[in-house]
Amino acid sequence: MTDHAADLGSPGTVEGLTGTTALVTGASRGFGRAIATALCGVGAHVIGVARDQARLDDLCDELGDTFTPVVAEVTDPDVAARLIGEHRPRTLVLNAGATPLLLPLHHQTWESFGRNWEVDVQQVFHWVREALLRPLVPGSTVIAMSSGAAINGSPLSGGYAGAKATVRFMTSYAAAESKREGLGITFASVLPKLTPATRLGASGVAAYAERQGVDLDSFLDAFGPALTEEQVGTAIVDLAAGRQVHQDAYLLTPAGLAPLG
Repeated sequence: MTDHAADLGSPGTVEGLTGTTALVTGASRGFGRAIATALCGVGAHVIGVARDQARLDDLCDELGDTFTPVVAEVTDPDVAARLIGEHRPRTLVLNAGATPLLLPLHHQTWESFGRNWEVDVQQVFHWVREALLRPLVPGSTVIAMSSGAAINGSPLSGGYAGAKATVRFMTSYAAAESKREGLGITFASVLPKLTPATRLGASGVAAYAERQGVDLDSFLDAFGPALTEEQVGTAIVDLAAGRQVHQDAYLLTPAGLAPLG
């Protein structure tokens, strides 16, 4: 823990987050659901945004009045402007993304190859832009979910790796603008290691096992410990609470957050 880290309050609370508003996109499943749950668990009120009404309602039943579901299209710039204006989140987590088509390059179409650019990149662009233009209040944190594929590539997922690398770049650009204009907003990207814990990750792991000609169990044994959804939620809480040395990007593995240069 760094010397500027937030102190823990009573169990279930985190100084700097308890009583604040957080907004999480892609909150209905996977990492987004885990992040929303973790933030509610430390006393934040979470605005969860996704397109799946049923899954959002299910999460609302689980979390109660600490969670407000919003059914919306996160790539719509008007949605970003409206929800940031209405809720003025202290923590903004941009997690929504498209599931890539898992085929080699020559079996992709341009439409399938570019799907993550149209969703993942466009979402981050609109919400980060709005956070800077409005701007969010000093001390706010904006976290964009990138991927370890942004470093290592992902030959079976079309433009996914490039899109996630661009998410990292945009977040870094926003951090520089916040510093240049003295806005006091922290921007960071998180690059989780591929994991079978999510629907997207499980499909990816299965596809790469097949590509290597090995059974899934053998692939997972060689792959090492799997990052869990709960670990992702905890890591985002730690980052939003200021418990990390400030960097623009972090690799996330089962060992935790590791700052990237």
